[in-house]
Formats: sequence, C-alpha cells, structure tokens
Amino acid sequence: MELIQKMLTKMAQEMLMRNYSPRTEKTYLRCMETYLKFHPEGADHCDANKIRDFLLSKRENGAGPVTYNLYLNAVKFFYKNVLNRRKEVPIKYARRPKASPVCLTRDEVLEIISVITNYKHKLLISLAYGAGLRLSETVNLHIRDLIYCSRIIRVVNGKGGKNRNTIMPQKLFERLRMFTANRESNTYLFESTRGGRLNPRTAQKIFKNALKKANIQKPATFHSLRHSFATHLMENGTNLRFIQELLGHASIRTTQIYMHTGYKMLHMVNSPL
Repeated sequence: MELIQKMLTKMAQEMLMRNYSPRTEKTYLRCMETYLKFHPEGADHCDANKIRDFLLSKRENGAGPVTYNLYLNAVKFFYKNVLNRRKEVPIKYARRPKASPVCLTRDEVLEIISVITNYKHKLLISLAYGAGLRLSETVNLHIRDLIYCSRIIRVVNGKGGKNRNTIMPQKLFERLRMFTANRESNTYLFESTRGGRLNPRTAQKIFKNALKKANIQKPATFHSLRHSFATHLMENGTNLRFIQELLGHASIRTTQIYMHTGYKMLHMVNSPL
C-alpha cells in the first residue's frame, strides 16, 4: 500500500504540472488506485495482459465504453508520464455508440424559461442557452467575465483548460447589468444562497424541474441548452467555423454534428417522391 500511495502522489504531481483540471485529476487517481490494487506489480511493471484482465473485469461488472476508456486513459498516462515508459500500451479504446444530441426547439426553450419564477434561476438558464455554455462553465462564471463594453462573455478554463469568448445575448444585456450592479467583480455570477459557487447539481435540478413543469417529454439535460444554441445558430445560417469558435470545439467535425440536427432545415427540404 505504501508503494501504491507513493505512485499515486507522483501521478498527482505530474497532472498538476500539466495543468489537468481538479476533476480529471481526482478521476484518474481513483481509476489508478483501483487498477494498482488489482495489479500491485503494475507500480513497477507494465503488463499488457494484466491491463486487459483489469479492463475486462470492469466490462464484466457493467462498465460502459466511456468508463472503460477513462480507466485506459488513466493507465496510459501513468505508464507514460509517471513511470516514463515510452512504449505505447497496446490496447485499443472501446468504440462509443454515436448518439445524436437532444435538441429543443426555440418554442420549447422559451417555454422552459417562462415557467421559472425565480429571477436568478431564469437568468441562469437563459444565459446558458443564449451563450452556448456548458454546465460547468455557467456555474464557474465570475462577474469579471462579463465584458459589457464588447458585449462578450469570457469563458475561463473551459473544457480541456481552454479559454474562449462567446456572445453576450442582446436580450440579456440590461438584465445582466442590473443583476451584477454593485457586486464585486471577483464574485461568482450565480452564487449559492450560502455564498460561493452554485452547485452544478442545483443548476441541473433547476433545469429538470422547469422541463417537467413545461411538460416537455424529451430526455433533455442542462447540456441540451448548449446543443440547442448551436442548432439554432445553424438554422439561422451562421457560419460553421464561427459556431465552432463560440462552442470552443477543437475540431470542426465535432461542430458538424449540428448540421444533422436542425429541425427547421428538415422542414425546408421536400422529398423527391
């Protein structure tokens, strides 16, 4: 156990040096602790067969492809960056089933927002949709990230630790100014009732409650607001590259998925029959 803890500490230091997010660091360490308990010799010796046995045990216990790949990522990071084994771990990632994102129509988004009576909650959902923000990005916004003179929102340390700018919705401009008036710039935009950052689970619950109250039957999540933002921009004829920049996608291929989800576009196409 002492050797395992020593290796986990070294792994944590390596991730800190590479500026991995605290969430990724915590997840990788949990994965590696499970792996090293399964294969204690792994702290010294990379055995592909042992790694396969470990991953197979996870699959047999119900782990899906996302979880499988997470464990494999952690193991590969460990051997490459902690033990400095430059030889690639000869195990392929599991194929993930491609699922189309759940998108809401404009009317559905407006209905969800309309049924929310709490002013802060209404603004939170409106901004997440209107600026195409992820859940984590929404709750991590500080007042200083709202650049009123340029009418942009600065997303700091988004997915992959990247920074980007996105649009500040015109309809929310004055509401945001009023909401942030006389507040310190270094405070969170959407604070919890006890101060500090709003818990992401609370934001998810706000959305779920509004979805149910609006009687919308789609299996939508908070992230569906971001999907809807991209889809509606696509339907408006916004340049794909610009949408890519707003969303912070590293690859244009990720953004292209919204070319296949536009409801309005489908209605504009006539069948040759």
